[in-house]
Amino acid sequence: MSGGPPKALPSTGPHSLRDMPHPLAGSSSEEAVGGDSTPSPDLLMARSFGDKASALFHQTPRAFRICSAASDGSTKACQDLILPNGGTPAGTSSPASSSSLLNRLQLDDDIDGETRDLFVTVDDPKKHVCTMETYITYRITTKSTRVEFDLPEYSVRRRYQDFDWLRNKLEESQPTHLIPPLPEKFVVKGVVDRFSEEFVETRRKALDKFLKRITDHPVLSFNEHFHVFLTAKDLNAYKKQGMALLTRVGESVKHVTGGYKLRSRPLEFAAVGEYLDTFALKLGTIDRIAQRIIKEEIEYLVELREYGPVYSTWSALEGELAEPLEGVSACIGNCSAALEELTDDMTEDFLPVLREYILYSDSMKSVLKKRDQVQAEYEAKLEAVAVRKEERPKVPADVEKCQDRMECFNADLKADMERWQNNKRQDFRQLLMGMADKNIHYYEKCLMAWESIIPLLQERQEAK
Repeated sequence: MSGGPPKALPSTGPHSLRDMPHPLAGSSSEEAVGGDSTPSPDLLMARSFGDKASALFHQTPRAFRICSAASDGSTKACQDLILPNGGTPAGTSSPASSSSLLNRLQLDDDIDGETRDLFVTVDDPKKHVCTMETYITYRITTKSTRVEFDLPEYSVRRRYQDFDWLRNKLEESQPTHLIPPLPEKFVVKGVVDRFSEEFVETRRKALDKFLKRITDHPVLSFNEHFHVFLTAKDLNAYKKQGMALLTRVGESVKHVTGGYKLRSRPLEFAAVGEYLDTFALKLGTIDRIAQRIIKEEIEYLVELREYGPVYSTWSALEGELAEPLEGVSACIGNCSAALEELTDDMTEDFLPVLREYILYSDSMKSVLKKRDQVQAEYEAKLEAVAVRKEERPKVPADVEKCQDRMECFNADLKADMERWQNNKRQDFRQLLMGMADKNIHYYEKCLMAWESIIPLLQERQEAK
């Protein structure tokens, strides 16, 4: 954060994402920060968008001209209007609780867990059989030293639809932020048993990661609905209060932007949209191929399990070859066990990460659309002002507030994109290293199995 009095942030047109501070990153005085100009780590993570995106970000603000017509049809007056692409004046905040605003500056300073004050885990799945339905609940354990929590530790049980309720509430109350995705709710009947131990454990891991994503977020972790989700013994009492009304941003957008078409996204967000389209396409292709490979490995595993016992049965009919044949049978059995372990690891660890990030890209696209709606509202109001009051020296307060909302939306979204990119790099680094390690172990086990019968065959040959 840099020192100096609060001032409006520069337009994001001529700046890249890594140079854009958060709207709350300004300080009220030099004495408050001691002249330290070191930026927050979370504001330096945008370089993963690539050189192409960075080049697009270094563009000038967009401008367009509005002309009003005189009574005789001639042009009466024209006015050039510049639409800033982002940046929020210091002191402008997005819709969030006071606690979240005060803690927004924490960013990723506590990434090692040393200074974290909120820990959440999902474990102990239990099956509940009722008259009308059967479902699974999970134990949510929360430990925190935050003043918002009356107790240092909480333990509640939640089912999947409770997680879904939480995510919907976060989307309603925090429209400017990227909400982590949930694992898919529905499964194909007859293909996946949603009450099997494997499926329940995979879902538990996904739900645990969902809550940890929220816990690590400097704004979402202070959301009141998240607090209720973690602490309320009877969550249904809160659900019965009914669906919350649209947020103020959503109401104003719905009222003002009806029929208004956005002129164009700022180049930086257009580049992000293109990146997300390509990213989701590539991950979707990898996911489909990986599923086919795993399916073929499972089919191969079935063949191996039938293949090995044949040698064992054959050995009963042979005298001198009995021992080598038993060795081959045991070798194939060891290879089968190694392949089964590999396919389990790929199914439980590799595929879920791919699917989570495919859903993540959809969530990001959804937030981009909301941002476009806010920009459309601002453009519509700005055009209306230009047509009605071409020579008015001061912009109306409602237009300034709309601009503030748009700039705040831009800043919040860019901060979340940087956080998402950082998480993605870490997750995929671990994923690919784990996949390489598991494949190495698989082939090492197969190699050791086949090498183990070579001395047996050599001894047989020397005896002859």
